[in-house]
Amino acid sequence: MRERVVVSSGVRIAGVVISSIAIAIALAFLLLPLAAVFFAVPPAQALRDLASPAAATALALSFRTSSVAVIVTALFGMPLAYWLSRGRFAGKRVLEAAVQMPIVVPPAVAGVGLLLVFGRRGMLGPTLAALHASVAFSTAAVVMAQAFVAGPFFIAAARQAFDAVDPDLIAVSRTLGASALRTFARVELPLAAPGLFAGAALCWARALGEFGATMLFAGNLPGVTQTLPLAIYTALDSGLDVAVAMSALLLFAAFALLLLIRLLDWRIVAAGAGQRLRMRSRAGLPVHETAA
Repeated sequence: MRERVVVSSGVRIAGVVISSIAIAIALAFLLLPLAAVFFAVPPAQALRDLASPAAATALALSFRTSSVAVIVTALFGMPLAYWLSRGRFAGKRVLEAAVQMPIVVPPAVAGVGLLLVFGRRGMLGPTLAALHASVAFSTAAVVMAQAFVAGPFFIAAARQAFDAVDPDLIAVSRTLGASALRTFARVELPLAAPGLFAGAALCWARALGEFGATMLFAGNLPGVTQTLPLAIYTALDSGLDVAVAMSALLLFAAFALLLLIRLLDWRIVAAGAGQRLRMRSRAGLPVHETAA
């Protein structure tokens, strides 16, 4: 009996040691390359490099285009996410998988696809030419590439947020005579807001770092289509320090955004849960069902 206890204790210790080593290797693999970007260049030199005209222009263009991409994605993606959440139709699973395809396909494939549709020789090329509109290799192409690649992140988060809305509250609102639009504005949208916010933040972070689709569809024109990732790629030919400084800035922006979401997540969830409880209480529904 005593020998069994010793063996069991030894196996448990070995398991802990092996697990600790595996965790340490995984963390080192994931974090060391990111940390190396921050410590490769002194902060003073990094600030000087970021003050260069090329870096400042690329930074301004990146924030401007990614912000527009998020707004456009929210305007068109939220109705799509709501439809996917509430709709019941044949082929829904196939359509959901198709909508998520830009997440998994290589960015280069996304760029080629955009060119085949909106390029001068693409499907809509003659129509755009007749309207004297040129989309490819313009700032608008940057926004389209960012929205195409980053949009599914928002759509997936928004769909999950609408799925989580209490159906009893929707039913009570409609029973009391509220229209579908009023129910959406007064009940569903406020309850789904935390998920929509998180989805928009992830969409913005992904759009800010978009590279491959932008390169192929919009090109690498300084001041017009050269976003921060493209400027990093260009800077590698002239000097590593400038590329590292811009990489550190991009990493800092993405990390700060994700950290903010994590810090506010529990407050947002708590506020959403409190709002659901208040709504159920006003509607005369059992409060304990929300917590279940």
